[in-house]
Amino acid sequence: MAKFSREDIQRITKEENVKFIRLQFTDILGTIKNVEIPVSQLEKALDNKMMFDGSSIEGFVRIEESDMLLYPDLNTFVIFPWTAEKGKVARLICDIYTPEGEPFEGDPRNNLRRILDEMKELGFTNFNLGPEPEFFLFKLDQAGEPTLELNDKGGYFDLAPTDLGENCRRDIVLELEEMGFEIEASHHEVAPGQHEIDFKYADALTACDQIQTFKLVVKTIARKHGLHATFMPKPLFGVNGSGMHCNLSLFKNGENAFYDTSSELELSENARQFIAGILKHAPSFTAVTNPTVNSYKRLVPGYEAPCYVAWSARNRSPLIRIPASRGLSTRVEVRSVDPAANPYLAMAVLLKAGLDGIKNKLTPPAPVDRNIYVMNKEERIEEGIIDLPATLAQALDQLKKDEVIVSALGGHIFEHFVEAKEIEWDMFRTQVHPWEREQYMSMY
Repeated sequence: MAKFSREDIQRITKEENVKFIRLQFTDILGTIKNVEIPVSQLEKALDNKMMFDGSSIEGFVRIEESDMLLYPDLNTFVIFPWTAEKGKVARLICDIYTPEGEPFEGDPRNNLRRILDEMKELGFTNFNLGPEPEFFLFKLDQAGEPTLELNDKGGYFDLAPTDLGENCRRDIVLELEEMGFEIEASHHEVAPGQHEIDFKYADALTACDQIQTFKLVVKTIARKHGLHATFMPKPLFGVNGSGMHCNLSLFKNGENAFYDTSSELELSENARQFIAGILKHAPSFTAVTNPTVNSYKRLVPGYEAPCYVAWSARNRSPLIRIPASRGLSTRVEVRSVDPAANPYLAMAVLLKAGLDGIKNKLTPPAPVDRNIYVMNKEERIEEGIIDLPATLAQALDQLKKDEVIVSALGGHIFEHFVEAKEIEWDMFRTQVHPWEREQYMSMY
């Protein structure tokens, strides 16, 4: 990641004729928010003096304690390439602080920093994340609203003319590269209209910033192509949903703490303990990594998404897979996470779960190298394989029971997250859906 000083930002905005600055942050539900200021107010922003009304943001504060300060992270400065025509717009991602100058406990980015500090107390220097976010492209109608018509009928690794999203994907990649992303691959995914663009791993905080930026770029460029990009986990019945596999690794002073040439699978004791922690807390953190009613339509057998708590170095049906690369690339791939997750909260709970395994020297069960989808319930019980929650309501119940994962969110975020998600579940539960009318209107 580029390093910027205050002087660098002032100089670049002048040289590049930047007209506006977006002071960007993320709310508890993972939605990007921003306050846009003219470049004349840049000094004030760099002095950490820009205030906003926190009571208007989901899960932040009550109206009587609404004032919040935006502290820009200078290293997140970037100019949006697509804004050049009408005066350039630059972006700074901000941390949220109280008027007393304290980090706001309801800020997901600040919360992740807190868990990273816990990691450092255990002697680790870095927590790296390599995300693999997937998305669908749907056509827009004449009014610019998304339809349910996909932009192509392609499949895994197809190319034009079958993959009609190729040009859109290429433009997204070009914009991302201009913004400093190192793109490793882009391709059509398994389902029609589904795509994936992979970018190089980074430290967790930077990677979460990149995920949020990535979503913004994908949606913006798709619209220029007359398309709507959605990171909804399961927009269509009968095809694969969209995941965001997370490749995780811990480092100590430049050395991969998960790599050990002398052990089985060349996985260190720390790696195995980390895996054990993830498996132990998986039912509890699922409400955070899969945070919508729709998320659980993806976590079903038959569509490549994991719905069972197990690990393997070979097959892709368990929750955790260990990719073949070793050395600095040794990593734990958590496959259940979906792109609707707030990345800062998802990384906080995953890291906390893994660290709990290391702190308590947990031992993972034996790896499961069979296809779990074809095992019956008795076989799974025999192997000690449990199911992930089947609904958001079940996931929230599991979350509330797990002190480790609750502490990963902190009291403020936990309270407001659960409140918002229980409202979401209740709205879904009490709604009458088209499927019900199709099934029951004539029958009864």
